[in-house]
Amino acid sequence: MEHGMLEKMPLWLSLPFVAMLLSIALGPLFFSHWWDKNKNKLIVSILLGTPVAVLLLANNMGHELFHQILFDYVPFIILLGSLFVITGGILLEGDIEAKPAVNTLFLAIGGILASLMGTTGAAMLLIRPIIRTNSERKLTVHTILFFIAIVANCGGLLTPLGDPPLFLIYLRGASFTWFMGLIKEWAFVLTILLVIYYFIDSHYYKKETKKDIKRDRTSVQPISIKGKMNFVFLLGVVLSVAFLNEQFVPGIKGNQYYSFIREATIALFAILSITTTSKKLRFEDNKFTWSPIIEVAYLFLGIFVTMIPALIYLKENAQSIGVNQPWQFYYASGALSSFLDNAPTAVSFHNLALGMVSSFGDSKLVASIPEVLLQAICLGSVMFGAMSYIGNGPNFMVKAIAEENGIKMPSFFAYIYKFSLIVLLPVYILTQLIFLSGF
Repeated sequence: MEHGMLEKMPLWLSLPFVAMLLSIALGPLFFSHWWDKNKNKLIVSILLGTPVAVLLLANNMGHELFHQILFDYVPFIILLGSLFVITGGILLEGDIEAKPAVNTLFLAIGGILASLMGTTGAAMLLIRPIIRTNSERKLTVHTILFFIAIVANCGGLLTPLGDPPLFLIYLRGASFTWFMGLIKEWAFVLTILLVIYYFIDSHYYKKETKKDIKRDRTSVQPISIKGKMNFVFLLGVVLSVAFLNEQFVPGIKGNQYYSFIREATIALFAILSITTTSKKLRFEDNKFTWSPIIEVAYLFLGIFVTMIPALIYLKENAQSIGVNQPWQFYYASGALSSFLDNAPTAVSFHNLALGMVSSFGDSKLVASIPEVLLQAICLGSVMFGAMSYIGNGPNFMVKAIAEENGIKMPSFFAYIYKFSLIVLLPVYILTQLIFLSGF
């Protein structure tokens, strides 16, 4: 690769990328009032991204910059924005009896929907109904914790729509149906978490007062869905991602610009959702605001620009880094996804794997890397996003909505040592030992 003045990509040029990720991780914790304003997130992205862009242009790497923005960032934001808009037009109302079996079924449905409408869409659709269903009960924190793990993270493994890292892997050549090959791991993790949750919820259900249980049984309202037309638009997005790609539209392989047929179609469904869903349902009943997707757009602009030197460095130095086995990719991508955003983490390890193709001989390649490494990256990036509040975007949003409704959620560190280390990590280790070559 021609780098102009730079013969090889220096590691220090990855520092703005590290600073960008640390800003996302630490900003909400230590500078919450300043960080809450989206314009300040854009300022951080511009301050860190501009020097990187200038250096790339000065070293004949404008193509990498252009490609990253046009063919990664733009499709990424269009997909996330469209899912956000469409799911924001669906309102689930009602209050059913909050028995352990009902709550477990709620989480199971959420785990399935996460792969169809994205972890963010499924989490935002279901978090208020499950809080409303459990409003008569006093002991509900555990339900929100398992909701974060199952609906906002692990459930999104089966399609590129499920979680942002998977869509970026899809853009790098994995087929829509390839992700469904992770169904064994998906089913294994969700089944174990749901069983654990059922027994924990049964334990706490017995501790509820008779008065609260009686109130829960007598204040039942049937479940109803409004904005049903948005399910049609959601199906349109799913079909667009599944079929408007180089597998089914041969012209895309010869001219990547044709791939914007997909993005234009996805955006059209979002526009139809906005124009056909009543403002009252979307903005008043569903409390929809544009702020979350604007936040994602601003932050990921900085991430996608600053990560370019890191991606090039990883590809050039893949053999000397020491991460070369599937289980190492699983834990390394998982560890970073626990505390940094899992989308750039997945792309970083994908680039690392690009430099290792020759080490795996005749192994089957998917998205240009050995399939077993891609499986490890996808599993680690998606599942470990539940290890902390900042591992995946919906986590903090679910926490904030729960606290708005009077549920006292554990602190940042309490979440880790009271839940993710003792419940999630053992399940993830077991998953690796069963499905990925072990130690």
